Order: sequence, then structure tokens, then C-alpha cells
Amino acid sequence: MWLTEGTVPGGPELDPELRWRILARLAVLDATDEAAIAAELARDPSATGREGAARCRASLPDAAAKRAAWEAMFASDDLSNYLLKATAQGFWQPEQTDLLQEYVPRYYEDAVAVAARRGPAVADVVGRWAFPAPLVAAETLRLGERCLRDADPIPALRRKFIDQLDDLARALRVRQGAGKG
Repeated sequence: MWLTEGTVPGGPELDPELRWRILARLAVLDATDEAAIAAELARDPSATGREGAARCRASLPDAAAKRAAWEAMFASDDLSNYLLKATAQGFWQPEQTDLLQEYVPRYYEDAVAVAARRGPAVADVVGRWAFPAPLVAAETLRLGERCLRDADPIPALRRKFIDQLDDLARALRVRQGAGKG
């Protein structure tokens, strides 16, 4: 395996960023575990390493890992903006839609609450990176539109929601158009 050997066959040695990208993909595919993530973090304890570990942990297709990532993003204010972004990037994976469905209705309410507590910079992160973009569904759009109408998100989050919901509506139209052929 490339990660274990630290090099691509016939290619260069893997730098830390590429090692974390490989490990994140393995996490999504349930081909690694917390022990491997911890070992890689011990190998690279830098800020980039901490972000890579957060991304990998949130990528694991496990209910407990998803719950822990969600709590870290929305219930606790302990994550730096960088770690919040990394966790959000790992959370929503297209291969894990069945595991993630329960979080879609929670997203809007929790995003509004954390943005109100932590301000525009966090609103930008949760509006862009924590948005359930891989779950292209009419219900995701409906919930988002209702949130915009009823929840009064702070302006920075409102702007992100408008952009994300526009992209989501476009994706739904494309899917509907593709189904007509």
C-alpha cells in the first residue's frame, strides 16, 4: 500500500498533504480506522496534520464518528475555524448518504444557531463546507428554503444558504432533465 510504503510505485515519496488525502479517501471507503488516523497524526503533528486527522475522523462511515463530528461542529464552540472546516469537509460524503440522511433536517437549525453564537467567519465555514451538498434532494431544498423564510440566519449565513440552495436547485433540475431522456 502506498501509504505504508510512503511512496508511489516509480514515483516520489508521499508528502504529508498527499498522505492525508490518501488516508481521507480510505476513511470514506471504510478501509482505515481511528488507530491509523492517530498513527498518522503522531507522524505529522503539525496544524495540517490536525486538520487532516479531523477530516479523516469525520469521513469514517460510522454512526459514532458522524455523531462526534456533528457535535464538534455544532454543539461545541471548541473547534478553530480551520478544524471546523476540515471536519465539515469530511462529514458529507456521497458514498454515505444513508448514514447522513438524519442530519439534513438538523443542519439548517444547527447552522443558524452556531453562526449566531460564533459570528460571520463561522457562518461562512458552515454555510460553505458543512452544507449537505451531496444530498441532492427536493427535501433538502425545501428545508433550506423554509429556513431562509422562517429562521432569520445572520446575513453571512443567509448569503451562503442562498448560493448553496441555488446550486442545489440547479442540480435537481439537471437530474430531472437527465431522467427525461
